[in-house]
Formats: sequence, structure tokens, C-alpha cells
Amino acid sequence: MGEEVLRVENLHVSVDGVEIIKGLNLVINKGEVHAIMGRNGAGKSTLANAIMGHPAYEISAGTIHYLGRPLEDLQVFERARAGMFLSFQYPVVIPGVQVGTFLRKSVKAVRGDDSPSPRQFRVELKETMSLLDMDPSFLGRYVNDGFSGGEKKRLEILQMLLLQPKLALLDETDSGLDIDALKVIADGINSVTNAAGCLVITHYQRLLDHVKPDFVHVMIDGVIVKTGGPGLAGQLEEKGYEWLDSVV
Repeated sequence: MGEEVLRVENLHVSVDGVEIIKGLNLVINKGEVHAIMGRNGAGKSTLANAIMGHPAYEISAGTIHYLGRPLEDLQVFERARAGMFLSFQYPVVIPGVQVGTFLRKSVKAVRGDDSPSPRQFRVELKETMSLLDMDPSFLGRYVNDGFSGGEKKRLEILQMLLLQPKLALLDETDSGLDIDALKVIADGINSVTNAAGCLVITHYQRLLDHVKPDFVHVMIDGVIVKTGGPGLAGQLEEKGYEWLDSVV
């Protein structure tokens, strides 16, 4: 078993006074890929946002530890600097901010004194963009402004690769992708899995055909009701979730 990256114990999370997560437990070690599947509204995105520290998500009970450290006193930017990364289900548009500038400042903010020199950053950026089959002209565009769904997800993965996280939280990164784009995104995710713990939130097995999970968890009504290996995703594709409703 690798180094423990994330430990969630008896977590309860509310949004606008409504409890969404209702006593969830999860442990992720370095080098492990955990997939969470479930119906819309099950609490999957709520879990990712709560781990990252989104202020709209109130933790009413339970604990989250990252690399052995409790997270409740860390703000979002401090979690990012500590090596946590969240890819958004719906990436935001930032008009007027060029992608190249955004990436350079993001890397500098997270890496701090370990930031590469401008020349080193350009080399690293070029190599990483090549991995994701991204044209250099992409850097001159405004962040997510007029981007297709696939372009938005490529930018998310590009950020992740440059930031080199220890914990990657990937919220429906596969949504809206065609077959070719899915393979490119999956290759990007696979390139960080040895050095990080990964939590992949998805509705479909197709991503998990390319990013092989060590564990698949099924979330229903704010709790994990079943955990299995990669084959569990196939069962869900075949049977849906009704056969697990009685477990809740």
C-alpha cells in the first residue's frame, strides 16, 4: 500500500442548509485511482467541492485529512499550493485573460520558489501541449471563451499536468468528449496516476476503459453503498442503480 494521500471519515456536508453528504468514508493512497459513480444528485460533485474547500459546502460533521493533515483550516488557495487539484465539471470562462498568461501565473502561484524560469516553462508547456495534441495558437485565446467542450477539458488536463498535483479530483472530465478527445484526456490522466492519488467522478464506463481504476465506488443519497473493482462499472452499465437501492 502506498502513502496515504486522502482520508475522509464520517463526512457530512450541507448546501444551503440541505444535507447532501451523509456520513461518507474514503481513503485514497498514492498511485491509486478511485472512481465514483452514481445518479445525478447523489453527492459526487459535492464531495469533490467539499474536499477542495468551496465555501458554499458546509462540513457539519466528520473530518478530511490530506497527507496526514486536517484540512479544515486551509483555504482553497492553500490546498492548491499543497498539491490538490480539482477539474471542474463546468469550467468557467475568463474573458480577457489569455491561456498562456493564465497557465504561467497558475504554475507560479502553486509552485512558488520552485517555479521554472520563463525559458524552462516554455519548454515544459510545449511538451505538455504536444502530449494533449493542442496547437500552440491555443495559448493566445482567452480562457474557455468560445471553447468547445473538448477544448475546455483539454485545458483542464493541461493545467493538471503543469501543476503536478499529489491529489487530482476529476469531476466528469469525460462529459461532452468525442472518442478521440476522450483518449487524449485519458492519456493525460494516466500520466499523473503514479505520482498522485486520483478521484475520478464519472457517469460512464467509457472513461474507465482508458483510465483503469483500482476501486469503483457507488454513491447513492450521499453515501458510498458499494465498492468493487473495475468490473463494478460494467455491472452498473448493464443494470443501472436500482439493484443497489435496497442497500441504502
